[in-house]
Amino acid sequence: MRTHFAVVLGGMGLLLAASAGPALAHHAFAAEFDSSKPVTFKGTVTKVEWVNPHVWIHVDVKRPDGSAEPWAIEGGTPNVLFRRGFNKQSLIAGTEISIDGYRAKDGTRRANGRDLTFADGRKLFLGSSGTGAPYELQPGSQK
Repeated sequence: MRTHFAVVLGGMGLLLAASAGPALAHHAFAAEFDSSKPVTFKGTVTKVEWVNPHVWIHVDVKRPDGSAEPWAIEGGTPNVLFRRGFNKQSLIAGTEISIDGYRAKDGTRRANGRDLTFADGRKLFLGSSGTGAPYELQPGSQK
């Protein structure tokens, strides 16, 4: 009787979990970003989201006509970035930065960030280990 009750209870738990909606999934680099499309641009930080599984840096990039184009840059996990020297005051709104990364496959203004460079030349590595991103930015020189 106890075994039957445990099986029924477990089944109900699975049904409840499945009906709760889709879970946010953590995908590999290659599922969302294109290693053959490196991007480099300068912009102004508008917002930083310190959320799992990745930090998102929102940047306004100036277009040639003077208008601002919003981009979202995916970085490593908050824990990894904290260990690399980032903190919540490292990137505040208004900070001028340069980004090197890889464009989203779907053509949206999202990129997986590799390196972030501050106006004073300091550089921070944004990528997380094991993402599947190429080692180098230049197509043909990936390791």
